[in-house]
Amino acid sequence: MNVRVRALETTHVRPEIIPTGPLSDHGPIRLSLFDTLFLSLPPIQRLFFYEGDDLPSFPALVRSLRSSLTATLAVFTPLAGKLAACPDCDVAIDCSSDAVGPGVRFVVAEYSGDGADMRRLARDTEHDTEAFLQLVPELEVRRLPAPVLAVQVTRPAPAGRGDEGGAGAVAVGVSMHHAVADGQSLWQFMRAWATASREGSLALAGVVPPPTFDRAGILRHPKAEVATRQFAQLSAPDLPTVNTLPELDWTRQSRRTYLLTASQIQSLKRRILQQSDKDQPPEPPTTFVAIASLLWTSFARAKHANHGATDDEDVYLLFPADCRRRLRPPLDPGFFGNCVKLCYARARTGGLCGHDNNHALARAAAAVRRAIREHVEEEDPLGDADRWAETIQRIPAGRLARQGSSHRFMAYEVDFGWGEPSRVEIVSMLSAAEIAMLVGARGGAVQVSVALGREHVDGFEASFLSQASIA
Repeated sequence: MNVRVRALETTHVRPEIIPTGPLSDHGPIRLSLFDTLFLSLPPIQRLFFYEGDDLPSFPALVRSLRSSLTATLAVFTPLAGKLAACPDCDVAIDCSSDAVGPGVRFVVAEYSGDGADMRRLARDTEHDTEAFLQLVPELEVRRLPAPVLAVQVTRPAPAGRGDEGGAGAVAVGVSMHHAVADGQSLWQFMRAWATASREGSLALAGVVPPPTFDRAGILRHPKAEVATRQFAQLSAPDLPTVNTLPELDWTRQSRRTYLLTASQIQSLKRRILQQSDKDQPPEPPTTFVAIASLLWTSFARAKHANHGATDDEDVYLLFPADCRRRLRPPLDPGFFGNCVKLCYARARTGGLCGHDNNHALARAAAAVRRAIREHVEEEDPLGDADRWAETIQRIPAGRLARQGSSHRFMAYEVDFGWGEPSRVEIVSMLSAAEIAMLVGARGGAVQVSVALGREHVDGFEASFLSQASIA
């Protein structure tokens, strides 16, 4: 990998108030089965580009981000802690003063290109993956104790003598340990940090709902204790070493970002509804189901150019379903942690690759809706927790596509005080299978970022754009 970003300064940001002993509100925070399920995964990495002539000077911008992060960590203090192995509870977030005291690593960096080049990174459909990976901070997750959060702020190269960099562009990268937070929790933190930067630290007093880190509401389930330890054992049989997933060769992937407008999404929903089973009451598809159907059929057609005529086999779509409100009792609205169940839909390639686009979309939608009902709506979401690992391991990797994140995550509302981002990207799309990640965009649109083999990307794009463009 070519070095395109260099660190100018590395410091650590501490919460405003450091206790002299373990945090009275927390102590060690035990991980739940939802957390240990992701213990071996790479960190969640998000990248925000900002641009414009009214951006503050780079030194002023760094000061604002650093001071507001200090204030935000006073509310989200466990994010300054460490993920640690504990003798009595396997893995926990250590919130003691020794763990929290060093603070969160804060990297100030410089990109090798100028402002125009950085703005190009924020506009190209095809990702410059080499640059993106260097614009987010590294987070060591292979051995405990491990940090939970790291931040990087990167300016373009100065144009000349006396230029402090910036040149109307800046990138903010965030890495968060996946065993501590899912996508909803990460955005909860980002909204709070942006509020503190934009409105001042006193605004955090009104953060609603305030974050709660206690996993007791999950761990009291009869199957939770055994499953929590089962997943931890699979990921880390030799604590404190964690068996992280092998690093993938990103050079063999193509990553691209597309925008589905609100009208395109409504068209997808209408076409799916028109092709629904006439013997069943009509069930209007949700935005999630409509986009999942478009993605799944496009992935399948890219890999099965003969439309499944000679290889009609089962294929799968794996996606997370939020369980915060599906547990009994539901979790606190401010719950911070992982609380998603991995669901899988199954269909035949012939059904997804059929020549009739609308029928294929409807078949995909029916399979996704059926999976949601079976996994999280018709039964206790944790009732089969002891079989989660076995179920996922049975799915052939070559027939699996993944969809993650959510159109409900309003990434473009992360305004630190100098306007909304020009581009938000999900850097951590490292998967051997085809993968798509969603975030909400402006005007009811949804941003779709995909990663798949270079030999399949053009076929995917042709199917995706043609199906999305039908009125």
